[in-house]
Amino acid sequence: MTPSDLDAKAQAFARLHAGPRLFVLPNPWDIGSAKLLAALGFEALATTSAGYAFSRGKQDQVGETGRDEALAHAAEIVAATPLPVSADFENGFGDRPEDVAETVRRAAEIGLVGCTIEDTTGDPGRPIYERAHAIERIAAGVEAMRALPHPFQLTARAENFLHGRPDLDDTLARLQGYEAAGAPVLYAPGLPDLATIRHVCGAVSRPVNVVAGIGLKGVTLAELEEAGVRRVSLGSALARTALGALLSAARRIRDEGDFAGLEQAASFAEIKQLLGEADALADR
Repeated sequence: MTPSDLDAKAQAFARLHAGPRLFVLPNPWDIGSAKLLAALGFEALATTSAGYAFSRGKQDQVGETGRDEALAHAAEIVAATPLPVSADFENGFGDRPEDVAETVRRAAEIGLVGCTIEDTTGDPGRPIYERAHAIERIAAGVEAMRALPHPFQLTARAENFLHGRPDLDDTLARLQGYEAAGAPVLYAPGLPDLATIRHVCGAVSRPVNVVAGIGLKGVTLAELEEAGVRRVSLGSALARTALGALLSAARRIRDEGDFAGLEQAASFAEIKQLLGEADALADR
């Protein structure tokens, strides 16, 4: 990828966040799923740490996948399509602000145009960094981001609601601290309902990401857009959907002795057609 190609991707990704409409950022977990999603017409992609971990037979614990392995996986996704790609880099692969800065620098080096950084420690005894330290970590990532030759969408995640701490006041204080530190995108996964999402979007001025597949059953894209959401990611939901189909079909074979669970499988023709379209897209 040439510097001009990377800059074009980065500019395109920045424009998506600038609006005015909500956009969906789906999360492939391997090269094949990345190509299929590109062929379906999505405008950008993001990796999923959980989806990748499951594909490797891992349980998706923070720190289980190291920085080098996560970067190598992200580089495969970047190379699979011409779309802008952001990466799920958990807590930045270290506790120190310097670790986050290094992760941002290395992310840009492999052609990523964004990444997410969580305030999760990986320690069950104290799952969330103290707020001041969490903000300091994001500030270091922003400093590294600003030194890059192209735009980079650093997404700062406040993880309270995913770790048994449904403290909206603290979550808002964290998001506002990340915004003040310069994070271009804000994200608090696990918010319980549309009213809370609307409140969060109204309390900050940067684009807000919401993840589908964690609660929010029945909520539509139109409702999220009306609430002020700019970006909707899917996290591990597509990977878990695929694994759910696998488990359902396999259990039916085991328990019922028939193959009805295979009837929802995509056809060879559809998969080959979409992969061909993805390759044609990459050759443009």
